[in-house]
Amino acid sequence: MNFLAPGRLALLLLVAALVGVYLWVQHRRRHAAVRFSNLALLAEVAPPRAGWRRHLPAGAVALAMAALVVSIAEPVHSVRVPKEAATLMMVIDVSASMDATDVSPTRLEAATTAAKGFVNELPPQVRVGLVSFDRIARVITSPTVDHQVVVDGIDRLILGTGTATGDAISTALDALAAANDTAGAAPTTKGGSAMVLLSDGVPTVGRPVSGAAQEAANQGVPISTIAFGTADGTVTVGGRLVSVPADPDTMASIAETTNGKFFKAASLKELRSIYKDIGTRVGYETEQHDASGPVLTLAVVALLIGAGLALVWNGRLV
Repeated sequence: MNFLAPGRLALLLLVAALVGVYLWVQHRRRHAAVRFSNLALLAEVAPPRAGWRRHLPAGAVALAMAALVVSIAEPVHSVRVPKEAATLMMVIDVSASMDATDVSPTRLEAATTAAKGFVNELPPQVRVGLVSFDRIARVITSPTVDHQVVVDGIDRLILGTGTATGDAISTALDALAAANDTAGAAPTTKGGSAMVLLSDGVPTVGRPVSGAAQEAANQGVPISTIAFGTADGTVTVGGRLVSVPADPDTMASIAETTNGKFFKAASLKELRSIYKDIGTRVGYETEQHDASGPVLTLAVVALLIGAGLALVWNGRLV
């Protein structure tokens, strides 16, 4: 729980001071009673009763005052709610290096499995699109709220040659712009646009990645990047074993340029965890909701209980 006016909590010191005064008065009363010389007469005029009962009304009033102080400090709690009109482009590398088996069963199979789970867990109102790339980039699915269409598109991904990462970013930006034009929205509207880019290797063809990333930054589209695979990945090309290590440097630079988040994944389990994190970031937002209602209710109930007990047991409010 947070407070919009935390300075008002200082009034709790006043409540604590009043409690201290009450305890001091009770201590003084006990000493006065001991000095009463005729104990038999004292027992007649002040018949014995449970000591704790006498303090309950005061305790309830103190609780009510403390609750009132907390309520005027404007308590709020964070609530995760789905973003409105969010549009997300998934960009997945399908170059030949994605056939490496350093991630079981292969990089591509692990990537598609995790990607499908990611799409299925997104809020239904989030529009999702899919771009795949090898030596060229292609739009598999334009942004849509029909998430099953995107899942079906992921199932159709096949391996190619080359790694045109820069072209993939540009193609995804064009798809986002077209989707926002169709919906009559701009990338800066509530919910906004974002991109998730998964790749395992160094760009080899196409436009420079730095220029494409800067274009995304200029359009206000953050790119969360995932460097997938390990440094030990290999594939067989023409009967020859070729090393295909992951390329975290390029992925990190894209995320930094676009104000996105950079991740590294070397297993299906790690990738699923990363996609879950990204889904929370791009599909939901945190809102502050008023939390003073229950605190005010506690204050009123405590005050009523204190007043009621004082009347029943003492015949007076104070």
